[in-house]
Amino acid sequence: MLTPAFDLSQDPDFLTVAIRVPYARVSEFDVYFEGVDFKFYAKPYFLRLTLPGRIVENGNEQGSYDADKGIFTIRLPKETPGQHFEGLNMLTALLAPRKSRTAKPLVEEIGASEVSEGGVEDDDDEFDWEIEQSPYEEVPESALNPNCRYGFGNLRSGVFQRLQDELSDVIDIKDPDFTSAAERRQKRLAAELAKFDPDHYLADFMEDEAVKQVLEYNPWWSDLYSEMMTSLGKSQEEENLAALVSFSEEEKYQLRKFVNKSYLLDKKAHRQVYYSLIDILLAYCYETRVTEGERNVESAWNIRKLSPTLCWFETWTNVHEILVSFGRRVLCYPLYRHFKLVMKAYRDTIKILQLGKSAVLKCLLDIHKIFQENDPAYILNDLYISDYCVWIQKAKSKKLAALAEALRKASLTKAQLGLELEELEAAAFLVQEEETTSKAGVHSTSRQQTPSSSSETSGSEESEGSASLETEESDSEQEEPGGGESETGHSLLGPFVEESSMALLLNDGGMCRSTTFLGSDGGRGQPLASPGAPRAFGPLIQELGEQLETSVQISEPKDSAAGQQDSVLERESRQTPED
Repeated sequence: MLTPAFDLSQDPDFLTVAIRVPYARVSEFDVYFEGVDFKFYAKPYFLRLTLPGRIVENGNEQGSYDADKGIFTIRLPKETPGQHFEGLNMLTALLAPRKSRTAKPLVEEIGASEVSEGGVEDDDDEFDWEIEQSPYEEVPESALNPNCRYGFGNLRSGVFQRLQDELSDVIDIKDPDFTSAAERRQKRLAAELAKFDPDHYLADFMEDEAVKQVLEYNPWWSDLYSEMMTSLGKSQEEENLAALVSFSEEEKYQLRKFVNKSYLLDKKAHRQVYYSLIDILLAYCYETRVTEGERNVESAWNIRKLSPTLCWFETWTNVHEILVSFGRRVLCYPLYRHFKLVMKAYRDTIKILQLGKSAVLKCLLDIHKIFQENDPAYILNDLYISDYCVWIQKAKSKKLAALAEALRKASLTKAQLGLELEELEAAAFLVQEEETTSKAGVHSTSRQQTPSSSSETSGSEESEGSASLETEESDSEQEEPGGGESETGHSLLGPFVEESSMALLLNDGGMCRSTTFLGSDGGRGQPLASPGAPRAFGPLIQELGEQLETSVQISEPKDSAAGQQDSVLERESRQTPED
């Protein structure tokens, strides 16, 4: 809590308390007085006084508020009319809490005998909830940096020196009274880069169903703009543009509450007022579109967060840098972060400015209401919005039209935001294309799985048939010229060949050749070694054949006699002269 500046005066019947509470929320304040106690509260100010005389509440008390000076004046009747209160200028003594009136010694020793069996006795004394207060000291203008100004037309300074702790949730900048405009911009850009989340941006970019719905919403100014464009060929006087916009009774009541002021602005300050108006309207257009005109608890946060004028006290030199700053903040802070929303708010702001100052005033009144209903944001009304609502009513329509034209000629691209958006989007499309290709390959493989399995089965059957045929030829070629192959010899060689998965073949020169086949389905019919590799096994196979011929009686099956006879005749025809 802050202790406000105050002053006390008196006449024979009344005590007058004047309390200066600039930028306080005057719509909600409390005053309590009884006897010698006086308490006043208007967030963020609190004042507690211990008066030198007694006052009474009898219905004659009075109160007033000067909005221009920010001063509450309260007249309190004295309990004893004509009594003179001493020491009203002793402010420090008035702020001190009342001394406790007790007969207990200031220091008291408690022995063990005074402690009850259930523990330490409860302290029945009333707890002192009063907070410490210190007299308010006005900061002289010379102590403030002239380059650290803010507010409407950069006319304010020194406001946040004492309100920083209370209003830290309203603005992003720390110590604005001692931070120059260049430092503010540097810190703002660094904060935006730290806040930017590529994953959040790409999620809204790739899955933009919710964003499309927001883009299709038509705010209240869209129909008015269409009506204005329809009647473009007719009279375009200011009165006709003003007739398009109407104000509700609540908005008229807001206008009656404002104090009429005149603003003495130099050329530079005047330009800043117009530039900051664009910045504030951009934030308002975004908020109106994403909420579809239904205000919520985040509306005040959205507007002040998207406007560097309101949360960083930013100053501008041209329209383009306003658009760049707004675009960066849209892609860093709110729920919906899409570049199309930036461009949509940009076009909405052009429409509002072209509709004239009545439409601009209607937007400012809505912002004022949103901030007034939000506990920490009401200070922005005192710094900016209230003054804008008064100033815009006297602004020249030609200046607004020129401002709208300058905004229309400005352009904004993703590359100008400095967030590498195009590179992120290209990488996202590349990943998406790779995932699509991978899914298509898996789908194609699953469709070809059944035909390939049948072809593998037929291929394995063919390789097994060829292997058995080669085994039969090998058995027949190993017979002696004078005899046929025995059934027993075939039965002994057969298991040997099958178990070793080797087919024995004799070439024309009488040498033995072997070809080994894989036992798995995928490698059937494929040789593991070259034809020349197993030639060392030739003498062993010949010796085995000779032992079989001497130990086994040859007998021919009836059903294979014809086939064996052909095999013997073929072998005799291939014998060389040396045989």
